[in-house]
Amino acid sequence: MLGLGRGSIDLVSQLKNNKIITKNVFAHCLSSKGGGYLSIGDENVLSSPANWVPMAPSTDRNHNYYSPGPATLHLDTKPIGTTPMEVIFDSGSTYTHLPEGPHAQLVAALKASLSKSLKEVRDPSRLHPCWKGPGGFKSLDDLKKEFKSVMSLKFHSGATMIIPPEKYIIVTGHGNACFGMLGRTDIGDMCIIGDITMQDQLVIYDNEQGRLGWRSSQCDKKPKSKSAIFSRI
Repeated sequence: MLGLGRGSIDLVSQLKNNKIITKNVFAHCLSSKGGGYLSIGDENVLSSPANWVPMAPSTDRNHNYYSPGPATLHLDTKPIGTTPMEVIFDSGSTYTHLPEGPHAQLVAALKASLSKSLKEVRDPSRLHPCWKGPGGFKSLDDLKKEFKSVMSLKFHSGATMIIPPEKYIIVTGHGNACFGMLGRTDIGDMCIIGDITMQDQLVIYDNEQGRLGWRSSQCDKKPKSKSAIFSRI
């Protein structure tokens, strides 16, 4: 595990203090095909087009977290819940986590949008709900044929994170499509964005300017750079 949290003793801060890198910046790119890469100190990512939002100020509650601040969740054009959620980016979480109330509303709205050709089933993954299609699901391309609804997180800063079906539904080894967002009772009004929602996006943590950014990217292809530390994931 790498210490990449906010603070003065995290890995990136130490690398900068020891002049191994010049910028306290890191980014990760997780591929839906498996793998990806982590880059540390790459200044090139700062000049590329991205959706940028300011980091929420550090507080006792989110001191070690990277948060782009509050946002409202939508399924297509329908808002989910009435209270904005404090969003946290957490690459250590496989799935995305929502408060129990908004999660239940989201599941109900998603079910209402689905074709009657899908049958709700149980899957050994213990994710819920899960569906079986007429011919089963073999890939993310199969998902796009049955799941049409797009989610979005609309941040108070004005930016919007688009979450298509392939970033909230997973295909299991049993050919089922399962919802990759979990409901929790212990996170208050927080929304924890995990790996499933970060797939195929370069997520940039710019501690120099106190901002977070993301953009669509081919994460199975490592970019060329002479100014950064790269590692395959």
